[in-house]
Amino acid sequence: MKVLFIISPRTHLLDLAGPDQVFQEAVFYGAPFDISYATYTEGAGSSGGLNFCSLSHFSSFNLKKGDYVLVPGMDLDILAPHKRAIIQPFSDWLTAQYRKGVNVCSICTGAFLLAHNHLLDGRPCTTHWKYVKRLQTEYPAVKVMENVLFTDRDGVLTSAGIASGIDLALYVVEKELGSYMAHKVAREIVVYMRREGQSRQQSVFLEYRNHIHAGIHAVQDWLSERLHEKSSLEQLAQVAAMSSRNLTRTFKKETGITLGDYIEQLRLERIAELIKNPDFSRRQIAQQVGLTSERHLNRLIRNNVEP
Repeated sequence: MKVLFIISPRTHLLDLAGPDQVFQEAVFYGAPFDISYATYTEGAGSSGGLNFCSLSHFSSFNLKKGDYVLVPGMDLDILAPHKRAIIQPFSDWLTAQYRKGVNVCSICTGAFLLAHNHLLDGRPCTTHWKYVKRLQTEYPAVKVMENVLFTDRDGVLTSAGIASGIDLALYVVEKELGSYMAHKVAREIVVYMRREGQSRQQSVFLEYRNHIHAGIHAVQDWLSERLHEKSSLEQLAQVAAMSSRNLTRTFKKETGITLGDYIEQLRLERIAELIKNPDFSRRQIAQQVGLTSERHLNRLIRNNVEP
């Protein structure tokens, strides 16, 4: 899956570096992302004067449906009327990529470039709070939302600023590869997952992680990766490097939930995913979530269905 960053003249460096690091860490954990960088003009660099070299031209990339193009924020003088001819070939290319199913994302003021291409017309979008009114005024066909971190509509994604660009990249990782992969990447770069208001509720794989206890994180990782196995309390205590009694006490203190309830919630979420697949029998689903029988599976589902 190609992830292509577009480097503009005077790109905001952290708008590029934050999301880029998210995808790089995901690759470290085995994600199938192919990360590249391109530009549409000579002299691409950062707003602070750091120049980029050996960038490919955007036209050399033949993207496919499901790939991603990310446009980091940049100084907006590139969109001045007397300069727009410079970006017209790129604008045509970007529109063509979107029409064939490529996802188009912006960070911060990158939304202006998407709006210039009419990719935001009629869609909810966002940008840095200082530019919200300007975006709405200059492009009245867009629906600019204030006080949201990012938006996602029909393969067009926008984010508010530097930190929310990281949030958007984590959201893409989760969307493509699941909650647990997003959690691992978030932990690696030492940030918490955040979502905008319309997003679905957090996965249990991401909940109960708002703590810094390494032993409890190790147990949570162990359970997520080995849910199909039956793990004893003694085995989990060894993973946490503490006694069994201390594990049960510390787990509740750090997460606000008992170890047994946490395992049950992990199982329920995995069951909800597996049960959608007609190729899995109830017996096979039970085995994949560490239950001893189909009868046990049915009882767990029945006891957790709201009346």
